Amino acid sequence: MTTEATTPAELWRDPRAAVDDRVSDLVARMSLPEKIAQLQGVWVGIDSAGEMAPHQHDLIVEPPDFDELTRHGIGQLTRVFGTRPIAPEVGAHSLARSQRQIIASTRFGIPAMVHEECLTGLAAWQATAYPSPLCWGASFEPDLVRRMTSLIGRSMRRLGVHQGLAPVLDVARDLRWGRVEETIAEDPHLVGTIGAAYVAGLESAGIVATLKHFAGYSASRAGRNLAPVSIGPRELADVILPPFEMALHAGARSVMNSYTDNDGVPVAADPAMLTDLLRNRFGFTGTVVADYFAVPFLYRLHAVAVDRADAAAQALFAGIDVELPTVDCYGEPLLNAVSAGDVDEALVDRALVRVLRQKFELGLLDPDFSPEPDNDANVDLDDDESRAVARELAERSIVLLHNDGVLPLTERRRLAVVGPRAHDPGAMLGCYSFPLHVGKHHPEVPMGIDVPTVLDALSSVHDVEYAPGCTVVGGTDSDLLAAVEAASRAEVCVAVLGDEAGLFGGGTSGEGCDAADLRLPGRQEELLEALIATGTPVVLVLLSGRPYELSRQIDRLAAVVAGFYPGEEGATAVSKVLSGQVNPSGRLPVSFPAAGASQPSTYLTAPLGARSDVSTVDPTPLFPFGHGLSYAPATWVSVEGDTGDWPTDGTTRVVTTLRNDTSRATTEVVQIYLHDPVAEVARPVQQLVGALKVDLEPGQTRTVTAVLHADLTAYTGRAGRRQVDPGAVELRVGRSSADVHTAVGLTVTGERRYVGFDRVFTPTFEVSS
Repeated sequence: MTTEATTPAELWRDPRAAVDDRVSDLVARMSLPEKIAQLQGVWVGIDSAGEMAPHQHDLIVEPPDFDELTRHGIGQLTRVFGTRPIAPEVGAHSLARSQRQIIASTRFGIPAMVHEECLTGLAAWQATAYPSPLCWGASFEPDLVRRMTSLIGRSMRRLGVHQGLAPVLDVARDLRWGRVEETIAEDPHLVGTIGAAYVAGLESAGIVATLKHFAGYSASRAGRNLAPVSIGPRELADVILPPFEMALHAGARSVMNSYTDNDGVPVAADPAMLTDLLRNRFGFTGTVVADYFAVPFLYRLHAVAVDRADAAAQALFAGIDVELPTVDCYGEPLLNAVSAGDVDEALVDRALVRVLRQKFELGLLDPDFSPEPDNDANVDLDDDESRAVARELAERSIVLLHNDGVLPLTERRRLAVVGPRAHDPGAMLGCYSFPLHVGKHHPEVPMGIDVPTVLDALSSVHDVEYAPGCTVVGGTDSDLLAAVEAASRAEVCVAVLGDEAGLFGGGTSGEGCDAADLRLPGRQEELLEALIATGTPVVLVLLSGRPYELSRQIDRLAAVVAGFYPGEEGATAVSKVLSGQVNPSGRLPVSFPAAGASQPSTYLTAPLGARSDVSTVDPTPLFPFGHGLSYAPATWVSVEGDTGDWPTDGTTRVVTTLRNDTSRATTEVVQIYLHDPVAEVARPVQQLVGALKVDLEPGQTRTVTAVLHADLTAYTGRAGRRQVDPGAVELRVGRSSADVHTAVGLTVTGERRYVGFDRVFTPTFEVSS
């Protein structure tokens, strides 16, 4: 303990002192310009920003030189590696030089935090491109996602990056939304379980995880990006918020606001959301960072602020601590407003304390801090271990949706490989991967990583004739005819269709690439119909950022495989699944729609959302949430639940026994859904409350014991509080939301309980052989 006699004159410099004491000491010494500088991000490569998003050209003011920028300090440096292709070791040394300049040019020598995008891997040239979030959800394997993000975090630390802008915890609500590819699932429990694992892995590497987008973004009207959100408080509480709560429990130290307005109030200016809920109810003590340009959007897009100063005042009061990506409102406009008495300096101090606390916790202000890279050797951001995890996650996420027996292709076959996604490395990657997010703007620069195509992978094991047939959104009759002729000559046709990920109209999926309906883009459905008409068995491989409506073709397709965007090793994974080297074990994280796909719906629906005689639209999915086939299905021996009562403050058990009666290894996902027959409000007919992926060797029997706390039955009642009710419930245990093996009836007993942020979110599982 530091005593009065040994306390240095500048307590903030003493690493032995308590962090809060160091923060208080430093804040008291800082001038107002120095304080405000810590609340600013700076994008040195700002001239490239306009390539990535609209609305930004007229918000970008040419920044002064770096000396001027660092005069009072800098809070954050934006995307040092993720703005343009730069060799990792070059970028690391350039960053170190910038940090040295920041330290040397200010009174207190406070380094900048450095943040990068990292959704599917560090968004840097030559870094591993991992599978997309929909693949994480399809894997149902939080431990594997945790391994992935620990590797991502390791790469970030080596380069001098401190904060990652991920994971995205928006629950998919409308499949037409372009950013569905960035979501994990349409179910809050699965999103929360996988998202918490992502956070745990990234934070274990010392990287600050940033939860996106708090909250409601994915519920925008008609699936349009950055559109208004008009959901009730119950949907917000019971569907949208739980993944954020689970990820906060996992240790996330930063949160990013949602762009949207909720019922007319932009989140960036909403203290009820960013302070009352996030901090006062959830107990969050980290930093809230603005989504890029969200603060100036208050006056430029939302029209709730009159100018930059007003936008800064509203955002700061609401609870946004750092303006990203670069200084606009939190610069001179905020400084003038505080100096004039229009904004209380205490609000600046409140945000500053949070920012400095994080910098102290990261060791950036310790005497031994050095911005220098760990070593001068070449930095390998795509090493064997990273590729191996990318490959395993891809293999464990491929979903076999339909199979009439043509798969697996265990012997060498004569294949026609057709479709616009068959021979494009970009077909494996989502819109936030570096090659598509940044690299596409620099076509003169190589991709930087090896990304095989499906054609590459299949050609190594089969005799292949290739014809693209069409492009993703266009094509010619002659190209289509060439593909049909190739299919006619083949034993099996593998049609590789789907999306091109991009940004703001630069693709058919991704941020700002929303869909009017869920028909396959361009002429791809026409191509598929023509291929089926040849009589050659057609295996559809769908590489996409969202499910598409296949009801017109499903009965005539030999098989359907969904890969979503499976990353740099995805083509190898697809090939192994098709050939039978890998037994498919993925399960759908989002439902596939049936006919009438212009009115998409998730499986989380109350009774009125089901098929009925009072509507001509049938929302029943073609393939339901949790669905997935296997070449060697596990045998469900039994499902048994505890008899008797389930106390409102206690637990119950469900025991599932599985056996593999086949000659090859297999995998099953035991899924547990809650059905509440009668509640105070209309509730989903069923909702996932637990799931576990179980591997079985040939002849092996394994028993899965799930212990479920009654908190898992909680919902938001009429009083607006989350409650656990006494009464009858069912635990439906099975292979998917539509394939229930056993429904275990239980009676929840005791007094109604009200629960909050500290409730139990997940079951505990034990597996025995």
